Amino acid sequence: MTFECTVPAGANPAVIVGGRDTRGLSPAEIDAYVRSAAASGTDLYTLHADALADLAPDLILTQDLCRVCALPSGRVSDALDHLGCRADVLTLDPHTLPQVLDSITEVGSRAGASGAAAALVVALRARLAAVSAAVAGRPRPRVAVIEWTDPPFGAGHWIPDLVTAAGGVAVTAHPGARSRPTTWATFESAAPDVVVVSPCGYDLSGAIDQARTVLPRFPNTPVWAIDADALIVRPGPRVIDGVEALAAILHPDAVRHPQKGRIARVA
Repeated sequence: MTFECTVPAGANPAVIVGGRDTRGLSPAEIDAYVRSAAASGTDLYTLHADALADLAPDLILTQDLCRVCALPSGRVSDALDHLGCRADVLTLDPHTLPQVLDSITEVGSRAGASGAAAALVVALRARLAAVSAAVAGRPRPRVAVIEWTDPPFGAGHWIPDLVTAAGGVAVTAHPGARSRPTTWATFESAAPDVVVVSPCGYDLSGAIDQARTVLPRFPNTPVWAIDADALIVRPGPRVIDGVEALAAILHPDAVRHPQKGRIARVA
């Protein structure tokens, strides 16, 4: 795991990927740090090769989707070659919600758990179908998901798919593509019916803090904060929790509110 991973209480997993602790930095400072590192060719993360060797893994999951979020898969392969390890490396790069579900199947296959993975995907698809049925025929609100606040980023990759599945229309978004910086004027001109602040790398409390900073820009629009790390930005089974949470925001009389501590209306 990395130093930024969240794990169940009481767990004591080995940390094999390190990097700068950005918890004390503002969104603007984090953005400046990332841009500076990218310009200089500096990796944001470092692999603890000895810790990896001590684990002697059979399967390693990595990604090339976002260099801001994790170590590039090539660094893992280089380390394994250096260490003489023969672990199977599976690189996961889903860009859409269907691809996220497909990646679960792929992990199950490579981990020798195809049956469990297939059953999980069936259950996840059933939950998506239940949300779809609950919101069918209802007006679809225009939803601006703000993935970063300084500078503002429109949501990309699978996040617009989550909005669609929840019964909304994603605006100022980049379906299946990387999120990228935009302007507040662009968000405002999209005339969203609902604004959802879902900053990558933040839990609900951090999202609430950032949502409060955007309130003056949307004085007549409901603004919500969502636990991005738990529900939105990590491409795994919990993005279906994210669909249900978004549906509860957009269609509260049709979809039950998710468990406490996942979403909050800020204005």
